[in-house]
Amino acid sequence: MKKTWWKEAVVYQVYWRSFLDTDGDGYGDLEGVIRKLDYIKELGADVVWLNPCYGSPDVDNGYDISDYRSVMPKAGTMDTFERLLKEVHARGMKLIMDLVVNHTSDKHPWFIESRSSKDNPKRDYYIWRKEANNWRSYFTPSTWEYDEATEEYYFHSFAVEQPDLNWANPQVREEIYDMMRFWLDKGIDGFRMDVINLLAKQEGFPDAENPDDISYLGNNPGIHEYLHEMHDRVLKHYDVFTVGEIPFVTPEDGVLYVGEDRGELNTLFHFEVLDYMAHWDMKKFKEIQKRWYDGMWGKGWNSQFMNNHDHTRVVTRFGNDREYRVESAKCFATLTHTLPGMPYVYQGEEIGMTGVRYPSIDDYNDIALKNKYKEEVAKGRDPQEVFDSLLHLARDNSRTPMQWDESANSGFSEGDPWLKVNPNYSEINVKQALADRDSVFYYYQNLIRLRKENEVMVYGSYEPILEDHPQLYAYFRALGDEKWFVLLNISEQEVRAELPEEVASRLGETIVRNYHKADTLVLKPYEARVYRI
Repeated sequence: MKKTWWKEAVVYQVYWRSFLDTDGDGYGDLEGVIRKLDYIKELGADVVWLNPCYGSPDVDNGYDISDYRSVMPKAGTMDTFERLLKEVHARGMKLIMDLVVNHTSDKHPWFIESRSSKDNPKRDYYIWRKEANNWRSYFTPSTWEYDEATEEYYFHSFAVEQPDLNWANPQVREEIYDMMRFWLDKGIDGFRMDVINLLAKQEGFPDAENPDDISYLGNNPGIHEYLHEMHDRVLKHYDVFTVGEIPFVTPEDGVLYVGEDRGELNTLFHFEVLDYMAHWDMKKFKEIQKRWYDGMWGKGWNSQFMNNHDHTRVVTRFGNDREYRVESAKCFATLTHTLPGMPYVYQGEEIGMTGVRYPSIDDYNDIALKNKYKEEVAKGRDPQEVFDSLLHLARDNSRTPMQWDESANSGFSEGDPWLKVNPNYSEINVKQALADRDSVFYYYQNLIRLRKENEVMVYGSYEPILEDHPQLYAYFRALGDEKWFVLLNISEQEVRAELPEEVASRLGETIVRNYHKADTLVLKPYEARVYRI
């Protein structure tokens, strides 16, 4: 297996608008990221992934871009960005940016021209049709929006304000490649590519048999030609790392995107866990991990993550954010960092931040949540019932401001935060975590240090046992003569591990554990142990 710097890296995701506000406007900013780089470095992360900070009307928190070559005023200036990049590199870390090229903002000059008339040279930069089909978008009941000026519909996979680019147009592709070179020439170290498998559309836009299954939006013929061209024209000329956000994908599909012989992307996020497991399902999770390992190992690289800006925080969604908050945070950290693939840490995860429940829909900012609420209430459903049913997976659960200390607004801002701070910030914050050697922070730090010192965590094979056990997750990682055994109790009940004799008799040094005493094979709730065999 080919060794590379990015396979050995740990990525820290910075959702900058919720990270640290330095100018009092209630939004985090790039200056705030600069001020906290030493904190990220202390944790041990190698790569900082920065969510979109380009020019944008900010309808979807920066994922609606109106100017690919500028910095949003809320975030700062191009000078601030260039200082951030310099400071990241000065600490021996790397910076990757979000690449959002499936769609733009409807305020982008390209779209303003495109919708101005049917014969405008940029009309074909977007997708226009005389008739709409029955497809749903992520955020609205239809992928089509009627434009009265030209009496045609334009296509949008997300919000009405986010029209999809027409990747079938070679001029569009060249515009994007030129923009990518602009940032790569500044010295950034790669891209996280937003919904990158949605670029190619189904020819003719036929009606879907089941419009609610929106998988027709992705993995369509032509996508691999586009990504291979992108690699050939741009990416292969730089020593950079790429990770594709790729929904609706199987391991068989995954290898086509990230196979080391394919010349497309380095690695991917799939969403079989976070999009299709509303609550913890041990049997399903084990099956997903095994299938992806069997399908990808030795061919292409996977990612491991249990949190991001689009999904509820893991301790609230899959763990226990009350009496076992610390234990479950550490347990899921052990899982993420010892499974095969590249680990991602989402800001606040490393101190065990929890999801939030605001009292009213008016307290939420998430356009997906608000649109779905509006759609369901319009059907005549009870507003409170709709509200309650949507909260568990609301994206704002993970977007609350970073909890730095117990001062006003958790030390995030001296102004009025764009999103209310989680009320538990006085108990859960970075200051408290750094003062407690037994905190979630230092547990993450140790896992990341172990990854740097032990190649078995990166390149080791994966072999699960006890595959039918409803509470225990147990597996080996092995590389050469080094063999580790990971044993996790992902439940709120104490459980005895009945291990095969050939395993139990060979358990050596305990490398990792999240309880101080681990003398027997009785595991406490959310107990995690890693042994050397």
